[in-house]
Amino acid sequence: MDSVKQSAALCLLRLYKASPDLVPMGEWTARVVHLLNDQHMGVVTAAVSLITCLCKKNPDDFKTCISLAVSRLSRIVSSASTDLQDYTYYFVPAPWLSVKLLRLLQCYPPPEDAAVKGRLVECLETVLNKAQEPPKSKKVQHSNAKNAILFETISLIIHYDSEPNLLVRACNQLGQFLQHRETNLRYLALESMCTLASSEFSHEAVKTHIDTVINALKTERDVSVRQRAADLLYAMCDRSNAKQIVSEMLRYLETADYAIREEIVLKVAILAEKYAVDYSWYVDTILNLIRIAGDYVSEEVWYRVLQIVTNRDDVQGYAAKTVFEALQAPACHENMVKVGGYILGEFGNLIAGDPRSSPPVQFSLLHSKFHLCSVATRALLLSTYIKFINLFPETKATIQAVLRAGSQLRNADVELQQRAVEYLTLSSVASTDVLATVLEEMPPFPERESSILAKLKRKKGPGAGSALDDGRRDPSSNDINGGVEPTPSTVSTPSPSADLLGLRAAPPPAAPPASAGAGNLLVDVFDGPAAQPSLGPTPEEAFLSELEPPAPESPMALLADPAPAADPGPEDIGPPIPEADELLNKFVCKNNGVLFENQLLQIGVKSEFRQNLGRMYLFYGNKTSVQFQNFSPTVVHPGDLQTQLAVQTKRVAAQVDGGAQVQQVLNIECLRDFLTPPLLSVRFRYGGAPQALTLKLPVTINKFFQPTEMAAQDFFQRWKQLSLPQQEAQKIFKANHPMDAEVTKAKLLGFGSALLDNVDPNPENFVGAGIIQTKALQVGCLLRLEPNAQAQMYRLTLRTSKEPVSRHLCELLAQQF
Repeated sequence: MDSVKQSAALCLLRLYKASPDLVPMGEWTARVVHLLNDQHMGVVTAAVSLITCLCKKNPDDFKTCISLAVSRLSRIVSSASTDLQDYTYYFVPAPWLSVKLLRLLQCYPPPEDAAVKGRLVECLETVLNKAQEPPKSKKVQHSNAKNAILFETISLIIHYDSEPNLLVRACNQLGQFLQHRETNLRYLALESMCTLASSEFSHEAVKTHIDTVINALKTERDVSVRQRAADLLYAMCDRSNAKQIVSEMLRYLETADYAIREEIVLKVAILAEKYAVDYSWYVDTILNLIRIAGDYVSEEVWYRVLQIVTNRDDVQGYAAKTVFEALQAPACHENMVKVGGYILGEFGNLIAGDPRSSPPVQFSLLHSKFHLCSVATRALLLSTYIKFINLFPETKATIQAVLRAGSQLRNADVELQQRAVEYLTLSSVASTDVLATVLEEMPPFPERESSILAKLKRKKGPGAGSALDDGRRDPSSNDINGGVEPTPSTVSTPSPSADLLGLRAAPPPAAPPASAGAGNLLVDVFDGPAAQPSLGPTPEEAFLSELEPPAPESPMALLADPAPAADPGPEDIGPPIPEADELLNKFVCKNNGVLFENQLLQIGVKSEFRQNLGRMYLFYGNKTSVQFQNFSPTVVHPGDLQTQLAVQTKRVAAQVDGGAQVQQVLNIECLRDFLTPPLLSVRFRYGGAPQALTLKLPVTINKFFQPTEMAAQDFFQRWKQLSLPQQEAQKIFKANHPMDAEVTKAKLLGFGSALLDNVDPNPENFVGAGIIQTKALQVGCLLRLEPNAQAQMYRLTLRTSKEPVSRHLCELLAQQF
């Protein structure tokens, strides 16, 4: 009979899910609830599943189940493992039923009956107490069952949010899991603590774990755990720790995964705005955001800082001074130019008294960035120039000469041409009074909800609003009220570089984070529209679409560079400079730095790679006071490299002014495995004398490494499969640098491999795994590094499915130690 009741309950559940209207409620409700008193545990388990489903539609009809559920839960929790032998799983009594009962109780508010509530609180305390007891078995099944009940108990405590003692105990219990060896437990603990942080009873308890969470953000290998750590830091932030948390999130942003960078940027911007007492700190924070992750700073973020600076007189002078200094940096992101152009156009007069930031110096600094920017940014800068004529009459002749130049009056872009003509005419015919009226300072913006917070809510999706809203407000918080986004004065065209990540488009279909990151990495870097992820191109399609010239009928065809002359081949350029190999080796385990420097020229590199795609920024700085003429950097593919590596380059200006810097963007696609890097040939004339140098571009096969986690058993199984002599490369060599374990670990991670813990029997050894991603195929790679501190030597062993790759990776990595 018991099996019939159990089957009937499960069948009714299945029927209800298929056709809810077919299941009558009223007359069956009492009979279904009464099943919770059944002696047969299988019947009770089926009944709980059925009631949990039914009560979501008609909660009042099943309210009587609360007391019965608490009673049944109390009996299970207080029983010994021997009491329910048939339903005990690895010394845990009826774990599935316990979890289902706890989930059922989460469908209702706390019990109103004091006796029932007291009994439930006692049950919850018992579960928390048992979590502190030593495990009764070392089997993973025992810990899984025990933890399942514990986490569901904590979820119920969070749901009730009415027992301060239980909330604090739950927080302390979760804090112990933050350093657990199991990644899943760390993830669940961080996720649960995010919710606890919003409770007024447990917020302070959550804050005590800030150092552990910051450490997780820095050291966790799993991107999803790092993302939850960032979420928790955002949730636990208040006025007392805002500066520390924002500082740590900024530091993490420099190495954060591409898939979550914009979300981190939005969170930092929101926290800096919400808890800013010193508005100079807010300005510094946003400018740091642009400096560190300019590509991921959306228009909402830099619009917002302009709005706040415009609305607050006390920060305008500091903002003008700070942004002026930021624009002097050698590598200056276009978003920084936008912010600088707007602020100096409005408030540059506040710093004009200093000879170091006089009006001519401000104009010269902004105009040095003009030819490197997109159409929309140039339009903004032209508006800044006409504002300068109003603010600084002494710059009128210089600015009119720029507006009168043929490159402006006959510009292929109608917006730039119209602005140049109108601004030139306005500055020529209008009186001083008319000019002052037309170009007066922007009025304060109306106060509204921050658009940055609205964007973060959209990114988190429906249901995230409660977590992001000010449900838990800092009593002392004096938020900067929101407002409409300012549009820089007279800028009317949308920015072609807007929405580089496609996040304001319709949400794309769900995809693995890695794929999303790859798709976003190679958006159009030219002056064309941004790629739209919602159209669903593959990373390869997104990359190849950038190689196609604009269609003849497209307005963008007018802005496209003329077809360049054929690139010189290896035979047309000189050999690489003697130190080329040494300079290349410095970038094997890092992506950013100075590639080359002499008394004339400095070349800096900033790059990022995802799967078989990469983007590299080259910064050419003129260290002299004399202009470089005929400046021409070219990427050359020696040998068969053209069929192995595709490199798309953006043209740079032929003249580089003294003390100025130009940027070149390279989009890279690995077609097949390769052994030799491309060459970078730089030619120019300095003082009439031709200059030429050839370097090795820091693009090596390990840049396309994707780290791969695997268990020890899988590693050794794969190691044995790669046992052919030609698949292994081994090298024994003397250490060229001090043998430091942390430095070694950092180099191996920088090389691209995942470091696997508890695989090698010798804990001093390092074991790694990864996959080299190319368009044609994937090459699995396993490595083992054995340091001998006493002899100051290493033994490095690499195994891959391709002999040349094994030998080349072994040589590359050996040179790093």
